Amino acid sequence: MMAERDLSAMRLLVIDDEPANLALVCAVLEREGYSEIETLLDPAQAVERYLAFQPDLVLLDLMMPDLDGYALLDRLERLAGRDDLVPIMVLTADTSLEAKRRALALGARDIVTKPFDVFEFALRVANLLELRMLFRERRR
Repeated sequence: MMAERDLSAMRLLVIDDEPANLALVCAVLEREGYSEIETLLDPAQAVERYLAFQPDLVLLDLMMPDLDGYALLDRLERLAGRDDLVPIMVLTADTSLEAKRRALALGARDIVTKPFDVFEFALRVANLLELRMLFRERRR
């Protein structure tokens, strides 16, 4: 697992149109020691924030108005490019097999269904961030 000192350097972008969901996710992340957290209620701003913030992990809701998580997942995956790995974790209340398959096919690295177990969620976040760090180290 990652050393605690590495947590403060990791940047997390959380995109969800529900303020209560953002608050819960941020509370769990902050409790785990993450401090570089950006949140977005409006998925239309996600590409701009992604490019400016350069996150190490994106946490993305699927069911949002106007621009849904699937369309955004596709856009963000194309922005990362082939020579970079920015994992995307999907957070969704949709437990259908179709939703999971579609999100994974579009590039999601993990899927967590709401409501989620906070301990499991924290472990999954840490695992994806460790993957990101290993990828960055390998590129050096």
